[in-house]
Amino acid sequence: MPTCQNCGSFVTTDYVRVFTPNEVDRPRVCPACEDLVRDGADVREARATRST
Repeated sequence: MPTCQNCGSFVTTDYVRVFTPNEVDRPRVCPACEDLVRDGADVREARATRST
């Protein structure tokens, strides 16, 4: 069961397949991360908090 490297939340294998390189099995950030976001090939701090 894959998890996010940042927050430890569960992510689906489809999410891992789409948002990580082939040799990586855990994404650096996920939709549950409030403090980081993907920015192209990099990860950056979120400019605003996400409200859910």
